Amino acid sequence: MDRTPWSKDLRRLGAAASRLPTLETLLLADTAVALTVGGLFRLAGAARPADLCWALGTVVAVVPAVGWVLEALRRGRAGVDLIAVLALGGTLAVREYLAGALIALMLATGRTLESAARQRASRDLRALLAHAPRTARRRTGTEVRKVPLAEVAVGDLLVVGPGEVVPVDGRVVGAAAELDESVLTGEPLTVRRPPGEPVRSGVVNAGSAFEVRATATAEDSTYAEIVRLAERAGAESAPVVRLADRYAGWFLPLSVAAAGLAWLVSGSAVRAVAVLVVATPCPLLLAAPVAVVSGLSRASRLGVVIRDGGALENLGRARTLLLDKTGTLTVGRPRVLDVVAAPGWQPSQVLRLTASLDQYSPHVLARAVVDAARERGLRLSVPVDVSEVPGRGAVGTVAGRRMGVGRLDGRTEKPGWARAADNRAVLDGATVVWLTVDSRPVGAVLLRDPLRPDAPRTLRRLRAAGIGRLVMLTGDRADPAREIGAVLGLDGVRSGLSPADKVDAVRAERRRQVTVMVGDGVNDAPALAAADIGVAMGACGSTASSEAADIVLTADRVDRLADAVAIAVRSRRIAVQSALGGMLLSLTAMAAAAAGLLAPAVGALLQEGIDVAVILNALRALREDRSARPALTPSAESLIHRFAAEHDDLQDVLEAVRAAADQLSDSTRPASLAPVAEVHRLLMQRLLPHEHAEERQLYPALAPTLGGPEATAPMSRAHAEIDRLAHRIATHLALADPGGNPTPEQLDDLRACLYGLHTVLRLHFTQEEENYFSLAP
Repeated sequence: MDRTPWSKDLRRLGAAASRLPTLETLLLADTAVALTVGGLFRLAGAARPADLCWALGTVVAVVPAVGWVLEALRRGRAGVDLIAVLALGGTLAVREYLAGALIALMLATGRTLESAARQRASRDLRALLAHAPRTARRRTGTEVRKVPLAEVAVGDLLVVGPGEVVPVDGRVVGAAAELDESVLTGEPLTVRRPPGEPVRSGVVNAGSAFEVRATATAEDSTYAEIVRLAERAGAESAPVVRLADRYAGWFLPLSVAAAGLAWLVSGSAVRAVAVLVVATPCPLLLAAPVAVVSGLSRASRLGVVIRDGGALENLGRARTLLLDKTGTLTVGRPRVLDVVAAPGWQPSQVLRLTASLDQYSPHVLARAVVDAARERGLRLSVPVDVSEVPGRGAVGTVAGRRMGVGRLDGRTEKPGWARAADNRAVLDGATVVWLTVDSRPVGAVLLRDPLRPDAPRTLRRLRAAGIGRLVMLTGDRADPAREIGAVLGLDGVRSGLSPADKVDAVRAERRRQVTVMVGDGVNDAPALAAADIGVAMGACGSTASSEAADIVLTADRVDRLADAVAIAVRSRRIAVQSALGGMLLSLTAMAAAAAGLLAPAVGALLQEGIDVAVILNALRALREDRSARPALTPSAESLIHRFAAEHDDLQDVLEAVRAAADQLSDSTRPASLAPVAEVHRLLMQRLLPHEHAEERQLYPALAPTLGGPEATAPMSRAHAEIDRLAHRIATHLALADPGGNPTPEQLDDLRACLYGLHTVLRLHFTQEEENYFSLAP
């Protein structure tokens, strides 16, 4: 007997997934066949068989439609389906069989789409359960045995091997633990937990084996609570009220009252039927769904998968957006921020050697270092005798010298430059990877999860689309979260949140207005399920978050979120225009029918004309909204890719500028202009030609897209400042004494030039990447 605590959930979810709807799909097939065959008979001149087919299609739709109406009335709701039943009955009564068949097909299509949308229920739970451990390794004395997770009791000593999932909540015993906690917090960098610190179930051992003393059973542990949170949140999500049903709430009684009044005043049932025929809710059954489906199609072309029309309608009404940080607003993986070199070493040399040794490591930081070296075109060496200690780093021989990358031994005394690197890492919220040669530190690589270049533009577009409140929810520390919130101009930042805290925050926002939650990790799945609309970063995010979401961004670009919101707002606006315009025309026709000016047959033809008009209007949602997304010419897009690649190549120039300034500020060494001369060479040969080419080629190409030359004027001013500082540095080199050393009078201004240039370049590169380079896919 399976005693795993997750087995009951798995069996229940599997059973739920196996129940597939059949009534709606059969009805859709029947009505489509009836309409098509009747059309073929009519084209062949056989009017009676055509009417028979259309009448059968209408009758087939009436029976289940009555059942749906009764079920809705039992729940206290009367929607567009009731008008459809009355209209279907009216078309049969006045023998307008083609109109009845069309209404039947539209009703069946809408119900089938809604039924398919419901099948996403519980898929997020299955994805969460797939990650959950089923067994644990329990140590008793010197014996280690694998036992079912249900048998683990509080106080048991458990062994967690490299790459294994911590099975229950507990405390580290013995050696420190190196953990990947991204499942719970979303943060990509590993965390070191010393002996005695608590660990939570669901996190992954990213280092060597360690032992944990259980402080909770599996059912009471953190990961089980996440599963229960997702289940409760999904159950609490209110059903979407269709836009058509909201309008049917007043159109239905008005139509019935008009038909009854016409019958009462005239004494003619024919007039009542004529009123119902022209009141056929095709503007609701057809126009609104066509606009919504057109919006779904438009979104899918941009890599936005929206699960159903209700999600699109709700997204168009949303006013609050909650965003996870890691993987949503940030890239979700570490990138090299800076390289610091010891005296006598070059930053590019440090990065090349570190990457050479890191080639054989699967660690997330190692991959980031190797990627950065390759982006800069550095030629890597092949190390030998490589060994790796999980959680500590790797050692090996490169070019005949013994080198190591990773953490420094706690007993190693750090020189001044290394202490300065540590200080910079703390200020920038970065992680440090040290390079040692013959056990002596010679360089440091600083890594950080950077902000997505397209994030600032995306948030500006979201505000323009009507999102009034933007809040970040993250499990990360307060300092880096606050910094990103300030850069993006968010309305609120909440840090250090657990999955349960995120769900509570979502519920609080939902009580005020329609709320969207955007995330990418397993820890975000409960919050996505709890929101009115959950949006998952599906390209690099977890399966659990994608399955819990109503909308999945399949491209690894957060600006697709702004596209989705713009499409939703526009589609909903067109749907409302089409529905209201169609109903206004129908109301006019109803008045004419009630006055006896329209016979039922003529009314049916007039209603068909109204249907065509509102459907054509609804199809406008298929067209691209030029105002929502700047259009790039192919040549401009090619230039963006070219200059973006050059930015990667120029990172070593920025590092050289900072290193030269640091050396001039180091009071332990005599001031030398040699590093400054090297910086001047890099500026003249590589950086300034790049800036001048941007000014002559890229900015003119982007000006039409951005609204004219004035849009690029601030960037052109930055180019002028970079050029001024570069030539000021050249003047300082010319003013040096005959020995090539700076005079005391020069030092302060030269340091200011170098630090100022480094700051301006960092800011300028960031602005170009956010405002210009993010335009290209």
